[in-house]
Amino acid sequence: MAFMVKSMVGGQLKNLTGGLGGEEKSEGEKSEAAAQGMTREEFEEYQRQLVDEKMERDANFAQKKAERATLRTHLRDKYRLPKSELDENQIQLAGNDVELPKELAKMIEEDNEEEAEKDSVLGQLTSIPNLDLDTLKDKAQATLEDIKQTAEKCCIM
Repeated sequence: MAFMVKSMVGGQLKNLTGGLGGEEKSEGEKSEAAAQGMTREEFEEYQRQLVDEKMERDANFAQKKAERATLRTHLRDKYRLPKSELDENQIQLAGNDVELPKELAKMIEEDNEEEAEKDSVLGQLTSIPNLDLDTLKDKAQATLEDIKQTAEKCCIM
């Protein structure tokens, strides 16, 4: 409760003082390294490390965004949907050196195999309702054997 009162009253008092508090801030900026218990060189090195880490995180984030954009582009091509300029821009920002993760590539390959199987003649036949392929196969073999026997009889005569 005391914290709430202090933050509310303290904020209003700072607004009333106007520019008088400016001197304290400049002293705080000068001794920022000292306030954290470091020398100026250590503080500068620390700041450089923070910037490097941020750049690395941003690069990884851009790479992940580009991978997702690649997947979306693949799905748009697969289902013949309109292309997205945003996805293409994200891929270009990553340097066009984007590969799908192995798991996603494997899933896409499996989907392509399933679609190829469905597109085949047998795949089309299996999608027909009330069709028994085993009986159809038996009838085709029986017909083929009958044709062979008839052909042999014709040769003998």
